[in-house]
Amino acid sequence: LHSCIWQISEIDWCEDNYKHSEHVAEFFNTISSFFFFIISPIMLYLLHPYAKERNLAIHIVWVMMIFVGLFSAYFHMTLSFVGQMLDELSILWVLAVGYAVWFPRKFFPSFIKDRWTFARLVLVLTVITSVSSFVKPTANAYALNCFGLHLLYTLIKALRLAKLSVALWVLAISCWISDRFGCSFWQRLNFCYLHSIWHILIVIAVAYGTTLIAYLDANYEIPYSLPGLQFWPCDKWAVGLPHISVKITLHLLTFACCIS
Repeated sequence: LHSCIWQISEIDWCEDNYKHSEHVAEFFNTISSFFFFIISPIMLYLLHPYAKERNLAIHIVWVMMIFVGLFSAYFHMTLSFVGQMLDELSILWVLAVGYAVWFPRKFFPSFIKDRWTFARLVLVLTVITSVSSFVKPTANAYALNCFGLHLLYTLIKALRLAKLSVALWVLAISCWISDRFGCSFWQRLNFCYLHSIWHILIVIAVAYGTTLIAYLDANYEIPYSLPGLQFWPCDKWAVGLPHISVKITLHLLTFACCIS
């Protein structure tokens, strides 16, 4: 493992290497990764009222998304094997944290009685997957997209936000697949930036998806907070970054304490 970790990655995206800079392998794929640094702090701020009432551990998801952007930029800048693994494993751990904090309790296996036990099980499985991913790194990339699709399956509801989340995710994955398998076609059109577009679409899709999951979770776990959906920067636009509004009053807190 030590001898191969600094090798060039098996994955090379469609964008021409070192075309715009002698120090950056895939220039636009690297630059587009910085959208993670823009969206993540905004989502941390927007979801803080919900996280404060529910569980501050929820913030770990978007903190780790910053690392996804960092490792993605490093990977596309160097195309190194270690960059590829850091990129893919950071995504895996974001998904693992999402499962641990948001997976509905009513769907827990019968032998799991509380969320902490479930979180430890997810941790063990994620560590095993992280180690095994070094055996076949390319297969790991496809597995991550399958996990993402499973998350979408669990949150399909008759909500506008759900439809937008699915649409963004499908569009993002379409760009990922097209860049991966249709590179020669896009090179003939001199348009090799689909993976860059994937970066932008996927971070927005995650913003929609996590907010939707958080909304469903809040209705199930803290219904007394009267959770609602809003959009930033202007709720009247019905576009932008979604977030949850919570309404906590002394009367509601008293009621919650009585029924708990």
